[in-house]
Amino acid sequence: MKPEHSATYINHTTDYADVRHSHVPTRLFSLPETGGQLHVATHFYHYAGYEQRDQARAQMPADEQWMTYLQLVRPCVQEQISTVFTEAPLVQEFNLHGMANGSSPGDDSAKTSYEIRRYQLQLGYDTVPKFLEHYQKGLPSKMNAPGTCPSTSLVTLLYNDTGPLNEVIEIWRHGNGTHAMGISREAARGATEWRNSIANIADLAISFRSTIHKPVTKNGLSKWM
Repeated sequence: MKPEHSATYINHTTDYADVRHSHVPTRLFSLPETGGQLHVATHFYHYAGYEQRDQARAQMPADEQWMTYLQLVRPCVQEQISTVFTEAPLVQEFNLHGMANGSSPGDDSAKTSYEIRRYQLQLGYDTVPKFLEHYQKGLPSKMNAPGTCPSTSLVTLLYNDTGPLNEVIEIWRHGNGTHAMGISREAARGATEWRNSIANIADLAISFRSTIHKPVTKNGLSKWM
């Protein structure tokens, strides 16, 4: 967003949230607080596949309210990017919340933070499968590390399908905000299996970035539907 118009964009977007939700399966609407470029409105949706996505988006131009919303926010937008990710199989295997779940992963309040961790991996057909193998092997030790904040949970793990390839995203929810994140990070440093997995993942990675996001709410309700 254009920084001088970011507040206007957020106001219009929350005002028209119900219109958006009537067309597309919104999961999370958030803004970065630190860790990268600011004033980036981030929308996460969940579709069963490209066909469902195409059908949902094809109906939107016929909605006068949606078109009115677009006219209001377009002057606020500086750049727009869309990418498609696939949810890793371990989301089901570890009984994580996941993007398919339409309910909120928790009661988001002003102190709730979402930590979005991005790994850019080396090119190669087997790079993502190797990443997932290492990640899955070490994940139990991280999730069960003594001292981990109870409000910390891994929401999902995604890998890119369309856009910059071989990118993997973790989304962690910290109900008690960055304080909980710090406690859980410290606990994870004592998880030997996780440390070993990260060492193996480091050999596959080109870059890593962690960004702290705040969920955008309307009337105290999270945008996770």
